[in-house]
Amino acid sequence: MSNGAFIEPTQAQFEQVAASGADGPVLMVNLLRFKERADGVDEGISGVEAYGRYAEAVQPFLAGVGGRVLLGGPVTESVIGPDEGEWDAVFVAQYPSRKAFLEMTSKPEYLAIHAHRAAALADSRLIACTLILE
Repeated sequence: MSNGAFIEPTQAQFEQVAASGADGPVLMVNLLRFKERADGVDEGISGVEAYGRYAEAVQPFLAGVGGRVLLGGPVTESVIGPDEGEWDAVFVAQYPSRKAFLEMTSKPEYLAIHAHRAAALADSRLIACTLILE
């Protein structure tokens, strides 16, 4: 975390997900603000392009734990809230359980592609929601 931006979960947040005890599917709401220019492994391209690399590479990991992206795309305007855009994109992924999410995000192979996400983002939120409607 730097400059008030949130890119990675803290250890305490990761442990909170693991200890939540909630069973069943979980929705992960991703609020994303991209860097104009990516850094790290994707230096020289836009943040949007770097996130595209992450989005493509994460698909097999999602499928491997029974997860999937339910919806997502660029934010076009604010209907309730500040007029200035807080977020560039919103994505919602569904996992069969918090355990499946933690399994995926703990794999060394996933952590390697996660570098594209970190290089792309200026700020983000990842919000876990219990699925109550199917």
